[in-house]
Amino acid sequence: MSSSRRSLPSLNALRAFEVSGRRLSFRAAAQELGVTQGAVAQQVRALEEHLGVVLFQRRPRGLHLTGRGAAYLADVTRAFDTLSEATGRLLTRPDTVTISVTPTVAAKLLIPRLGDLQTLLPDVELRTVATEALSDFERDQVDIAVRLTRPPFAADLEAQLLFRQDVVAVASPGLVGNAALPLSMEQLHALPLLHDAQNHWAAFLKTPRKLPGAVFNQTTLALDAALAGQGVALACKAFVARDLAAGRLVQVAHAGTVGADFYLLRKRSTPARKSVEAVWDWCLHRLLIDLPDAPLI
Repeated sequence: MSSSRRSLPSLNALRAFEVSGRRLSFRAAAQELGVTQGAVAQQVRALEEHLGVVLFQRRPRGLHLTGRGAAYLADVTRAFDTLSEATGRLLTRPDTVTISVTPTVAAKLLIPRLGDLQTLLPDVELRTVATEALSDFERDQVDIAVRLTRPPFAADLEAQLLFRQDVVAVASPGLVGNAALPLSMEQLHALPLLHDAQNHWAAFLKTPRKLPGAVFNQTTLALDAALAGQGVALACKAFVARDLAAGRLVQVAHAGTVGADFYLLRKRSTPARKSVEAVWDWCLHRLLIDLPDAPLI
């Protein structure tokens, strides 16, 4: 702690001084604070001794601030006003729910639907943490998580299947031109491949060798590259359904359901906060509700 913090007077003494300065009366200050007049006078006297400064001139008809006392009162009053405003903001702030999602879930599913969440749950403030790392709910203060995982789950976790990892290969229309879809394995081998951390290409193309192509640590980056016409990306159908429906991407092959699936997770608690329960239900029933049902080829 800094020396300036250690030298601060007590809060009770500052409050007694601030009220006495506004009311220019120990008696009136005592009534406002709900204590005795003697207690107020003692607190102010202790403050003056602590500071080594005379703040009031005591006169028969009441108190008069000294010059230094008046300047100090203005600063102390401003400080109490700041504390009051900060407390008011804290008490009126919407209930905060923290959701931890992968960067691709955040970019492709959650962010486009935040308007719907705010409309349905205007009193809930959603805090989003985008990370691939598994969450420790208590340490990271996370209420809900969306993760690519599979059963079994720990006894203290509640898990609901959100969607299957149904993987499709996608590219920009300009990259494939007039080629008939779906593309053959030979045609895919001839195109630049975009890799992400999931690394499904080797299994899909049934080859043990390392495949060339740009490598990204996040699926959303590989999809951005595909949208820019830089190659073919493999991704869960849920992440590309909107781009497929809008014609920004075309599906060039279907890899099928692979590996783990996306689950909604939270710690079991009794009872759960109403705001957490509301966001949990929203994720289950509305996170995917407006996804176009792009046909598989």
